[in-house]
Amino acid sequence: MDDDALDEIAEELYGVPPDEFVEARTAARDRVKAADKELAKAVAALPKPTTAAWVCNLLVRRQPDEVAQLREVGELLRQAQVGLSGDELRQLGRQRNQVVAALARQARGLAHAEGHDVSSAVAEQVESTLRAAVVDPDAGEALAAGRLTTALSYSGLGPVDLGGAVATPVRAARAPRPEREEVRRPAGPDAEEQRRREAAERRQRELEQARRDAEEAAGMARDAAAGAAAADQALTEAAERRDQLQQRAEQLEKELRRVEREAKESVTAVHEAEKRRDAAARRAETAVAIRDRSAARVEELAASDA
Repeated sequence: MDDDALDEIAEELYGVPPDEFVEARTAARDRVKAADKELAKAVAALPKPTTAAWVCNLLVRRQPDEVAQLREVGELLRQAQVGLSGDELRQLGRQRNQVVAALARQARGLAHAEGHDVSSAVAEQVESTLRAAVVDPDAGEALAAGRLTTALSYSGLGPVDLGGAVATPVRAARAPRPEREEVRRPAGPDAEEQRRREAAERRQRELEQARRDAEEAAGMARDAAAGAAAADQALTEAAERRDQLQQRAEQLEKELRRVEREAKESVTAVHEAEKRRDAAARRAETAVAIRDRSAARVEELAASDA
């Protein structure tokens, strides 16, 4: 199998948007299938890039100078760390953050221009990839190859894990892209003017993206403020409801204590009434007995007189 041919096909495929990748990969496979079955099989096995990986690949193709600058900053940082130059290290750290932030905004702008708006989650993955490219020279090389299949990240220890992150092996001896050479080394007044125009257009895109970011942030701030106001209102209403229920609970507790007290009093009253009833019943029985004896005596006396 021709490795250079696979690199050329990968170069082509990883420049198309993810939603067009599968169709483009199938077409590329079919083109070489008859001449080289192994190459066709390797092409068919090329993984579809994530959205973040495609955005990074797009950035590499459209802004190679800025990506090269990012890698240079990473190299200078590594040198500063070895040389223990604190001031230079801090200055380069600030420069790194500025370059990463600027490149991330450019990447979002480029994707937007291609009709693909980048979500916050994808933007974070793009920035993570750029930071990884600064820290690890191999990650920087992988980014510059423009054939990422997934975003990169740096854990803080050891090298960046590049397993499965690049479609085809990165070969250092690979010839640079002609279009990059043209952009990096412009010659003559016309080329210089073109470079200035491209720089102005790039700054304009960055400005437009920054404005969109500011508008998005302002919208998020408004939504957050509205949410906070709604939450505050809900808290006020909940507190009022709590106070009402607590007051009602206190009233019910007082009522319950009163009812319990009256219930105890009624039990006592029942016992007293029962005692009075029993005494009255006994008195009634005694009175009946006395009445009966008196009646019998009357009858007895009346009989003796006769």
